Amino acid sequence: MVLNQATDYALRMLLYLAKQDNSNITDAATISTEEKIPKRFFFKITRELTRIGIVKSVRGKNGGFKLARKPEEITLYDIIEAAEEPIAVSKCLQDSRKCNKDATAHCIVRKKLGKLRNELNHKLQEINLKMLVEGA
Repeated sequence: MVLNQATDYALRMLLYLAKQDNSNITDAATISTEEKIPKRFFFKITRELTRIGIVKSVRGKNGGFKLARKPEEITLYDIIEAAEEPIAVSKCLQDSRKCNKDATAHCIVRKKLGKLRNELNHKLQEINLKMLVEGA
């Protein structure tokens, strides 16, 4: 599994925000410059992160962004799900119609990949922004 560039940018931005005093708002230009995130990607990512309640967007002259939740409440799973398609490991786990072997409950490969996906999701849910900021 290779994470896309949007996920990398989302992680950079959220780690940056997690290191800030959350009572302050940080403007888009500062974040995109500091984290080397192109503005066109920055605004696309922040729209999605705002929509799902990870980032709070403040409009106006002194507007910007801050975390909408505490860093310990935002997991790697949340971030990846926001920036990527749902984590599936295999196309047949996303949609059984995409299986060229007619994947059903009897397919051992599908069962094993499903178990792997569940374990991966569980591990990603155990890692949060606070842990990443603290280097834990």
